Amino acid sequence: MADSHAKHHDYHLVDPSPWPVLASLGAFVMAVGGIIWMRSLGGAEGLFGARGPTVFFLGLASVAGVAYLWWRDVVREAHKGDHTPVVQLHLRYGMILFIASEVMFFVAWFWAYFDAALFPSGVTPLPITLPDGTVAPSDTSVLGLVGRNELTGGQWPPVASDAFHGTFDPWGLPLVNTLILLLSGTTVTWAHHALLENDRKGLVWGLVLTVLLGISFTALQAYEYGHAAFNYAGHIYGSTFFMATGFHGAHVIIGTIFLFVCLMRALKGHFTPKQHFGFEAAAWYWHFVDVVWLFLFACIYVWGAGIPATH
Repeated sequence: MADSHAKHHDYHLVDPSPWPVLASLGAFVMAVGGIIWMRSLGGAEGLFGARGPTVFFLGLASVAGVAYLWWRDVVREAHKGDHTPVVQLHLRYGMILFIASEVMFFVAWFWAYFDAALFPSGVTPLPITLPDGTVAPSDTSVLGLVGRNELTGGQWPPVASDAFHGTFDPWGLPLVNTLILLLSGTTVTWAHHALLENDRKGLVWGLVLTVLLGISFTALQAYEYGHAAFNYAGHIYGSTFFMATGFHGAHVIIGTIFLFVCLMRALKGHFTPKQHFGFEAAAWYWHFVDVVWLFLFACIYVWGAGIPATH
């Protein structure tokens, strides 16, 4: 009878936890706050008036707090020995699927960009032949093609206007940021190999350099945004540019935090050469961020470059 509850398998049966429910509630509050905030920016006065930002950041703080406590429990489970080789394999499968979903997320923004870049005047619909043999005129306004032609001038990059004065020079700051991310991919790989060799000093320094490079990339991108010669609102180039590069910038920030947490854990001696999935997941995520930026740099900054704006 004493052995009736003993575990005779390699799988981890998770203990009851309040974190999924609390994370869902925090995300709901954050979403409601974001909606109220955006409606107030549009001039709408809701039930909470101008308290949208307060509600949003309250939800954000709740999600961040729950995430910390939830991942703290996951770390404790790993230290207890619950992450057997079988469980670690399944964790890797989960991370691979997560990165695959992130790839499809960025496919949407690349699709939007190339749809506008390859068809700046839109696609003229084919004429429709009626049963009586007459040809019905095509209605381009249905597809919004007239508006796109007015915004781009029928070319890509668009013609200069009040909302668009030119593109970035790809061989200036964008190239510097590219080199920074490529170097950060090298330093995180150095940290990984140092961990496999049980070189704790190399692991720590590799993570320190990677985090610093991630912060540098974010700072330079913020500077770049501040000197953009186009706006987000009211222009198709600005909206596609800032959505694609902006979401990548958000992923860089998330990846930097991810690696910083790994650095703190490395300083506490959490990782071993045989068990370090937390660090491995962060390294995979960072390499994914690097690859996405290479596509952004090649497609948006280089291939889609026009006349650089003068300041």
